[in-house]
Amino acid sequence: MDVRHLHYFSEVAKHGSFTRASEALHISQPSLSKMVKSLESELGVMLIDRSGKRLQLTDAGKIVYQQADGILSSLRDLSNSLYDLMHLQKGTIKIGLPPLIGTLFFPRIIKSFYTTYPEIQVKLIEYGAKKMQKILEIGEVDIGIALLPVDEQKFSTIPFVKERLQLAVHKSHPLSHRQSISLKELQDESFILFHEDFTMHELIYNECIKYGFTPKIAYTSSQWDLIGEMVAANLGITLFPYSICQKLNKEQISIIELEAEIPWDLALIVKKNRYISFATQAFIDHMKSITDIKRD
Repeated sequence: MDVRHLHYFSEVAKHGSFTRASEALHISQPSLSKMVKSLESELGVMLIDRSGKRLQLTDAGKIVYQQADGILSSLRDLSNSLYDLMHLQKGTIKIGLPPLIGTLFFPRIIKSFYTTYPEIQVKLIEYGAKKMQKILEIGEVDIGIALLPVDEQKFSTIPFVKERLQLAVHKSHPLSHRQSISLKELQDESFILFHEDFTMHELIYNECIKYGFTPKIAYTSSQWDLIGEMVAANLGITLFPYSICQKLNKEQISIIELEAEIPWDLALIVKKNRYISFATQAFIDHMKSITDIKRD
């Protein structure tokens, strides 16, 4: 069996389209279709049902796709091991990074890492935390950054930031003079939160439920600075980690402590039982050396 054919079929199954797979692989669609048909002929089964408007895997196709992931992952591990043997202190790391976390911490981290390992290339791939864990699990990135907790059956964790959430309100808000406040007192307020695919959205929502109320969500955004501007325009309140609160316009926004702390703990996470390249291990060791980067 030609491993390339297995790889090409896996890409078609992953993208659900010959067109998108051919674009990702940088080969023509007819060539890709020919290789998949060659694999079907070799295996003696149909892998893809092409009769409908949308591509569908057959039962045999689903089995081959599932097995192909393990085979291709093993081959990548073999390639990485040999590369490390011949190219010590060189390589590439792909890091899955939620945009918010990247903005707050990673320019400093990447700069200090590059100073030590100038021959290691770092590729930052931005995803929301939930999707990032999925792509880390299937091997599309080497390392991920996530808000704890994560599934420790699947991932090893290296904590590097420990913060707390704080309340941000407009200066004219009736609560703005308070030094601290309970979450329960916010049950009638209009919240401005990150989109639902952000882990912080889920964290805040679940904390409100724990305190006996469903938060009234007036607006959502994927940008922390836009949320801050909406709070500054007195359109609602929000909960932000300490690091973001330090960046807000203090002339328009008041920051209030929560009486019961809601932790915002970040960690570097790695898929368990997967080969770790020299470059990846170097980055892990670097992160361990700066675990005191931010603890508030």
